[in-house]
Amino acid sequence: MKTVFGRFFSSPVWTFSALLIVAAISTASAASAAELVQPEQLIIDASLPKSQADAQILAARRYDTFWNNGEEELARTALAANFKDRTLPPGRAQGVSGPIAASRFFRVAVPDLTCEVEQMILAGDRVVSHLHFRGHFTGRFKETQGAGQTVDFIATDIYRISDGHIAENWHLEDNLTLLQQLGQIPK
Repeated sequence: MKTVFGRFFSSPVWTFSALLIVAAISTASAASAAELVQPEQLIIDASLPKSQADAQILAARRYDTFWNNGEEELARTALAANFKDRTLPPGRAQGVSGPIAASRFFRVAVPDLTCEVEQMILAGDRVVSHLHFRGHFTGRFKETQGAGQTVDFIATDIYRISDGHIAENWHLEDNLTLLQQLGQIPK
């Protein structure tokens, strides 16, 4: 058996097959990167090494895309295993599971939620994302059933990036506007 495997792996067929697999994986990765949200404006501290800036941008784009489409694997990939939410809302779990649960909960109320990155600013080990959320309140939020109202609010996130992952996040959402649009408080 060992000899058969040795012959197969060293054969030209295996080499060609391996190249095809690598090419397919590379193409899939490139396609995935192309599908990440693009900031409308990107401002980068010129003193950052390109490799550091690229890693920080990738982590931020993955996480911002998670908010755009709800794909939880993007959050798991973007966030460090020991991720800390430094502005943790009451009732939200600390760590990677917190934003994932928040996204699930909010997408029940606003299933068509989208998130655009109006600005992304890189300085040192920080990335600031100025986000614009839009959608329609067609689901349920707490005791309120939506009737298709427009949801349109902004948020600002500050990410600390370590080893290509978001290690910490400070965020501020325009919750007054959001809660008014969801009919939770009067306008």
